[in-house]
Amino acid sequence: MDDIYIARQPIYDANLKVIAYELLFRSGKANKANVIDGDSATTNVIINALTEIGMDQLVGPHKAFINLTHNHVLQMAEQPLLELKERLVLEILEDIEAEDVIIEAVTKLVKEGFTIALDDFIYSETLQPLVDISEIIKIDLMALTKEELEEHVKKLSNGKRKLLAEKVETQEEFDHCKELGFDYYQGYFFSKPQIIKGKSLPANKLAIMKLLEKLQDNESSTEELAQTITQDITLSIRVLRYINSAQFGFGKEVDSIQQAIMMLGRSTIRNLANLVAMSQIKDKPHELLIISMIRAKMAENIAQLVKADKEASFTTGLFSIIDTLMNNDMELLIEGLPLIENIRAALIRREGELGEILNCVLAYESGDWKNANYNKLNIDEIRDCYLDALKWASASAFLMK
Repeated sequence: MDDIYIARQPIYDANLKVIAYELLFRSGKANKANVIDGDSATTNVIINALTEIGMDQLVGPHKAFINLTHNHVLQMAEQPLLELKERLVLEILEDIEAEDVIIEAVTKLVKEGFTIALDDFIYSETLQPLVDISEIIKIDLMALTKEELEEHVKKLSNGKRKLLAEKVETQEEFDHCKELGFDYYQGYFFSKPQIIKGKSLPANKLAIMKLLEKLQDNESSTEELAQTITQDITLSIRVLRYINSAQFGFGKEVDSIQQAIMMLGRSTIRNLANLVAMSQIKDKPHELLIISMIRAKMAENIAQLVKADKEASFTTGLFSIIDTLMNNDMELLIEGLPLIENIRAALIRREGELGEILNCVLAYESGDWKNANYNKLNIDEIRDCYLDALKWASASAFLMK
């Protein structure tokens, strides 16, 4: 896997509370942009932020400012990332003119609910159409004299539009901007851009992560779950092959995913699809998948004995090895999946009921008998949970190949 880099610089309000981060292109460890192709740099930032590192990892609950070139403004208007409209602030770069096609595209984005900012803005009458439809205007202090700065504030302030002072480098500049009534502040005086390093997943693993993300979507309908599985031919064939095996012993063949969901339930089919999807990772030993299967089934067995959430326990056990399968950081991977909070807490921090069940499973797996306990279960009950899981995984593993 290749190392990937992205920089973030905080944006503050007048009370020096972080309200957002600007995401910036970086090609390596050096804290310099080195932008040769603006379109490529913007694409790089968007891909790394949304699919590789993840928005939650980069900005937490805050908004992200992302620069858009002329081409990206038009592309974003054609295919807006509507699911992120509450999280993104789209910065229109300073070299973009207020031509009709741009005004039309930006107006469409505003109507879709996006926040628009004008970057490194220097006023001219020709840019007034963009000013009229923008919510935030970023003014570069280094590009203007004090008199020009004050004139810009007078011209652009309207009570609703927010003004952001960027490239603030001294206490004097900060104090002056506060006196002028700026709303937001950004610059080296507060913080230099921080470089975030991540690992890019190979195309096949990225596709599997995307599939797992869809499968874990609790908001999707049963029909949408069935469609997600059937769209992947390999996935649907393997799921149906498993269901029609002796494991279930149905009297007649199940010939569709929709029928399988009706007969076995949504949770069973989703867990099975998760397992089959993970089995498609080909650069890891097949034994790793068997380990994840044993963990999943053992966690489910323990949950059944103590009347905990069986489905969540199975998922926790199954995903407990995803960092090894993907060669990536667990927290980074989990942030990209729409898992419920108690599963996240268990996988990342070993917290909560699921975390304790997982700790028991891992302790038994490694022969740490002192810590192989959970709730009021005795060691014989825990051993039986493991042996049943081992039997299930051994019977199922060949169907995952």
